Amino acid sequence: MPYISIVTPTFNEEDNIESLCNSVQNIFDELKIKYEHIIVDNHSTDKTVLIVKEIIKKNDKVRLIVNNKNYGHLASPVHGIKNTSGDATILLNADFQDPPELIPQLIESWKNGNKITLLQKSTSEENFIMKNTRNFYYWFLSKISQTNLTENTTGSGIIDKSIVNIIKNINDPLPYLRGLLSEVGPEITLLKFNQPKRKKGYSKNNLFSLFDLALLGIIKQSKLPLRFMTICGLTMSLISFLIAITFLTLKLVFWDEFDIGKAPLLIGLFAFSGFQILFLGLLGEYINVILSHVRNLPLVVEQERVNFKEQ
Repeated sequence: MPYISIVTPTFNEEDNIESLCNSVQNIFDELKIKYEHIIVDNHSTDKTVLIVKEIIKKNDKVRLIVNNKNYGHLASPVHGIKNTSGDATILLNADFQDPPELIPQLIESWKNGNKITLLQKSTSEENFIMKNTRNFYYWFLSKISQTNLTENTTGSGIIDKSIVNIIKNINDPLPYLRGLLSEVGPEITLLKFNQPKRKKGYSKNNLFSLFDLALLGIIKQSKLPLRFMTICGLTMSLISFLIAITFLTLKLVFWDEFDIGKAPLLIGLFAFSGFQILFLGLLGEYINVILSHVRNLPLVVEQERVNFKEQ
């Protein structure tokens, strides 16, 4: 009989967490499969933690880890994975946009020998602008990435223990799980579904967090920005040299008639300055990732954990 671990990261999910835990319990009771449900809370400011503690009194399969601050939505899932003990681990978001009813299909895929199966939304009820922006991002990332990344995966899915053990041994303070699974795992199986809107609560993602996630994906999965900076630097240097030679020649030949003026100088100055600022920013992102590794900080720092055998 398999033993399945469920990992659910939360932040201010008081409207959803009890219903989610009940749904998971009902599903595993029907499947007659043993499980544990690990809630990793990102220092919620609502009643999420209190509700989970009450759930634990009635359901000893639920476990709770509370982070001492909000470490973002990238660290918590990985920290949860590192605390699992199941034969397979299911990542499940708390907002019901990834329906718990898909759990039996994920387990069936795992039983059929698929080491990693991720949920992929074939359609979504998100707004038109967000949908097309997301599609463009994944298209762009797939073109520049050194690994084959899956498009439109939601973050939920099932991972075999053999892959989980690899993740447990990776010390990455800025984990990009989707890229990580593509790098260390075999071919990823996709389970397509129609993603509904969030029924309760509100999304914790904002424009800044989504941009941060997108930029981290590019920095982690591709060297192309660095190559692009080098090529642009050489190209701009060559263009500058040719323009300088051209203007000097024209001035020498038509000394009295040819007036260089300030416009070309100002245009060139602003163009080159803009490129330099952009490239310095990209370079800074790479340095930030390197610095995060050098400092060797923990993925998260826990405030407390509840209902684990080793307290």
